[in-house]
Amino acid sequence: MTAFFNKFRIGLLPVLLAILISSVTSCSKEELEIQNNFPFEVMVMPIPKEIANGNTLDIRLKIEAAYNYSNTQYYLRYFQFDGQGTLQYYDELPYLPNDLYQLPTKQFRLYYTSHSTVSQSFEVWISDNFGNEKQLSFQLNSSD
Repeated sequence: MTAFFNKFRIGLLPVLLAILISSVTSCSKEELEIQNNFPFEVMVMPIPKEIANGNTLDIRLKIEAAYNYSNTQYYLRYFQFDGQGTLQYYDELPYLPNDLYQLPTKQFRLYYTSHSTVSQSFEVWISDNFGNEKQLSFQLNSSD
């Protein structure tokens, strides 16, 4: 009986070897594609359409990325082209127009304070270290 199993095992060896060789040679030689672009979206909670001179709006934002890559850095810059006001991150100093500021988190609040009795318009640009960028436009009417 042992002789029978030894013959079976010896006959099976070439078949297993052929399967192994075909599986190794059938693998693709293409290089692994590494993704280095992580697009994102910016979600903004609704805000009032009017603001009075001296009042502050709470603008809640959240960056939602398709992939969670730990080395992604997000930045913010803004530009006001109508009216006057200040934009700031929590209780930090107000942002200067067109300067680039790093965002420490993907969910945050900006505070816009009106310094004008006319309509105000400004844009916020959020970008990442991969060159992706999203533009947010805000238009506020004066309630004075």
